[in-house]
Amino acid sequence: MNRPLIRIPLRPTGTLSFWKALKWSLIAIVAVALAIVARLVQIEIETSRLQARFLSELTRDVGYSVDEGASDRIRFPENGPYDLRLGYALLPSFQQRLLSHGFVVASQARASDRMLSLADDGLFLPYDEKDQAGLSIVDSTGSPLFGVAYPHRVYRDFETIPPLIVQSLLFIEDRYLLDPNQPNRNPALDWGRFSRALADQGLRFVNRHQATPGGSTLATQLEKFRHSPDGRTATPSEKLRQIASASVRAYLNGPQTMAARQAIVVHYLNSVPLAARARVGEITGIGDGLTAWYGRDFDEANRLLAAPTTPDNVDAQGMAFRQVLSLMIAQRAPSYFLNRGYPTLQRLTDSYLRLLATGGVITPALRDAALAAHIERSAAPAATEAQSFVTRKAVTSARSHLLGALGIDNVYQLDRLDLRATDTLNDKVQQAVAAGLARAATRDGAREAGLYGFEMLRPGDDPSKILYSFTLYERRNGANLLRVQTDSVDQPFDINQGARLNLGSTAKLRTIVTYLQIISELHTRYADMSAAELAKVKPDPTDALTRWSLDYLAHTPDRSLPAMLAAAVERKYSANPGETFYTGGGAQSFTNFEKSDNGRILTVHVAFQNSVNLVFVRLMRDIVHYEMLRTSGPSASWLDDPAQRQRYLLRFVDAESRVYVKRFYTKYAGKPGDDALAAMLDNVRKSPPRVATVLRSVAPEQPRAWFDAKMRTALHGTPAAAKLSDDTLEKLYAKYAIDRFNLNDRGYIAGVHPLALWTLAYLRRHPGASLDDVQKASRDARITSYAWLFKTRYHATQDRRIKRMVELRAYDAIGESWRALGYPFDHLTPSYAAAIGASGDQPAALAKLVGLIANNGAKVPNERIASLEFAHGTPYETRFVRAAAQPQPLLSPEIANQVHALLGDVVQKGTGRRLAQGLTFPDGLTLPVYGKTGTGDQRFNVYARGARLIESRKVNRSATFAFSLDDRFFGVLTAYVHEPYAARYDFTSAMAVQLLKSLAPALQPLTTAPAEPSANEATAKAAAAG
Repeated sequence: MNRPLIRIPLRPTGTLSFWKALKWSLIAIVAVALAIVARLVQIEIETSRLQARFLSELTRDVGYSVDEGASDRIRFPENGPYDLRLGYALLPSFQQRLLSHGFVVASQARASDRMLSLADDGLFLPYDEKDQAGLSIVDSTGSPLFGVAYPHRVYRDFETIPPLIVQSLLFIEDRYLLDPNQPNRNPALDWGRFSRALADQGLRFVNRHQATPGGSTLATQLEKFRHSPDGRTATPSEKLRQIASASVRAYLNGPQTMAARQAIVVHYLNSVPLAARARVGEITGIGDGLTAWYGRDFDEANRLLAAPTTPDNVDAQGMAFRQVLSLMIAQRAPSYFLNRGYPTLQRLTDSYLRLLATGGVITPALRDAALAAHIERSAAPAATEAQSFVTRKAVTSARSHLLGALGIDNVYQLDRLDLRATDTLNDKVQQAVAAGLARAATRDGAREAGLYGFEMLRPGDDPSKILYSFTLYERRNGANLLRVQTDSVDQPFDINQGARLNLGSTAKLRTIVTYLQIISELHTRYADMSAAELAKVKPDPTDALTRWSLDYLAHTPDRSLPAMLAAAVERKYSANPGETFYTGGGAQSFTNFEKSDNGRILTVHVAFQNSVNLVFVRLMRDIVHYEMLRTSGPSASWLDDPAQRQRYLLRFVDAESRVYVKRFYTKYAGKPGDDALAAMLDNVRKSPPRVATVLRSVAPEQPRAWFDAKMRTALHGTPAAAKLSDDTLEKLYAKYAIDRFNLNDRGYIAGVHPLALWTLAYLRRHPGASLDDVQKASRDARITSYAWLFKTRYHATQDRRIKRMVELRAYDAIGESWRALGYPFDHLTPSYAAAIGASGDQPAALAKLVGLIANNGAKVPNERIASLEFAHGTPYETRFVRAAAQPQPLLSPEIANQVHALLGDVVQKGTGRRLAQGLTFPDGLTLPVYGKTGTGDQRFNVYARGARLIESRKVNRSATFAFSLDDRFFGVLTAYVHEPYAARYDFTSAMAVQLLKSLAPALQPLTTAPAEPSANEATAKAAAAG
């Protein structure tokens, strides 16, 4: 039968369509490519071959050079702990400050283009970094003065690290770092740890409790410790910067990195941060960590851990290993683990000991010994044994100058800078002079120095109580370089520039300079006038200096300034001590050192040469009168003008009343109210009106009960106590109320200074008030307390007060001229006695004045820092030196030459004649000496009525010689003794001159370098050539 045909579609089996074939071909190609890429990545992970080729080629041109002058091819780091500690990140601010303080950049690093490119791309600069750096100070000859390196204890190279420490570190932190089968390995990446860290970070988005251990290698940790802000990885981009920087650094020396990887181990162990301790500060590195936290000697620990383990040493080795291992672990959170988390640290250490043994890094015997070891943190290190202050002062002073130059405020930071500073001191000479001064404080040494004799030490005097100081500068290269500054005081106190000392007649040097400056002013004003014009000038009767100048110019054929200055020092004054001088707010009398001078009339020249006091007291009086006229005008303008009188009286009242308020504030401030009141009542005569007035003035708001109790307490045991009935007390309370009498009347009734009452009352209401607050608030009270002075019947008293204020203004002008020449204090003692030392001085300041005179009146910088070299051997290297400075004329050459000649006569014919033949050195060289002597004899005198002296106590005695040697060297030498020993001695400045003479052998090394021509010689040669 015929059936219908069934049509079944059949698929082709032999071929595919073109597009499907292409699709599967592409899939196959991608699969094969991925397999190839995966294999290549695997090979790269295992070998780092491509990274090595690329990065070593990248770093081929990384480098820097150091050339003269400032660099425009330098990049400074930002704020990593390492860069801040060593000062690299601070160099831009240091440079700005130093340039503004007279330094210039002598040389600076220039980075290569590739290094600049890497820095501009955000990487940390790749170079061989220092593990150890710190402040180094050398003297002018290059000899070390001071040096410190942080950290103190480091591994010098890989070979010095015990293998046990290396293996343990790698087991904990980076197991394949030193794999010898991977010569090109990139130490910045451990792909296994890195991938796990990425996975954990991803899981943390799902589960915020997911632990996220870091994927850091030792290399990236090192970058983090040193260069990341605060030593932390704050962002993923910061982690990438650490990896990139560590990768580039690893290939600096080519594609093979084993040496670089070994260096990473060294750097890591030397740089790991380990928190901080009192009296130690920041602790960096395993070496310092062992000492600071466990009191363990670093070298001893290394010897133990480098030795084979034996039954004899296993316990000691276990202790040392546990200490090192605990510090390796502690780096993860050092401030926690090494303080309150210390028990946790010990438990972790136990765990790692077991893991290390299981991993075959340590033997079971060492594990068991370390587990059994009990380690405790040591006590904070004790303060180191103090050195003699005498030997430390030069270094202390040098570091102080560096602090000021760099604008930092603590030596902790200074000492950690990568800085080499060159000081101008000559340490060999400094030590020799210090030894000489110390020797002079012994009897044998004083005899050897020739200090026993006339006007020096008497046979029975003990020199050990005398303190000596010595300062010496050398003028060189347009600057005054400090070569020696030392003293024999074994205390922080610095005689040279740390106190205000009475240096006696050395003040005559400042006085005669001021005198000659006035004569120079008068020469400028009148020298060009004709005789007829001069005759018309009518000076004030009190102005002796103007009167003499007019007379001199009217009669001399030579009106030149040098001639007038020479004539001025030949003016004559009486040396008679019989006159009473009204100065310093009272009547004073003065004496001469040599009684034979008392009846003489001497020139200023001779008086300066022989230090005759009365001549200079009278000279200062003339100077003060001149300045009174110059600053305030003739007396008629301030005595006859009512408005002027009022202004001067108010000025006097303000000045004197402030002194009283300050005195009372000092006495009562800071005491509880009733204690301060009791202190006042202790000095009040015990009568009811007086005590009642004090109580009602100081505490007017207090009720009757308080008043009654205080009255009975204050008058207890006196006859008046029996009469203090309630009725009497009520009357006293009402009668002496604060509104019944004015301030002055209440002060009179109480027998207390009115301002004492006011000050104590104010402090009771405002117990925290400062002195400035009290002075401002007391203005009206202070004026009120002097109301009596403004009454017309006190006209003569007013005149004296007004003259005193005008005189003080004159002393301010004199003080200003002294300060312009280096006087170190803000105010002079306003007395003629300032001319003979009463205003005090400092030896170092006096030396600078002598140097100014020796330099023809021109000021040049006084230098203590010759050069500063930062970051040597790094791409931040910068060296600063002092810029050449133009001399600044402070005295005219004519005045300087005249004073210089006077200083020469002091030595040739006067009080310095022990060196009249010059200072002779052992090699036969002799340098001429110029100088001024001074003997200070400061006394505390007590006078009775009628100026009768009833007590005189010698407070201190000093002998000083300010000198220059051939205008090349200048300085000052001072001998000083304070009470209670001062009364035992009568030495004079002759002792200082003799001591300088004895120091010639110690100073000789300074004379071997060739000298520059002196300013005076240069001027003379220029004048001769012209």
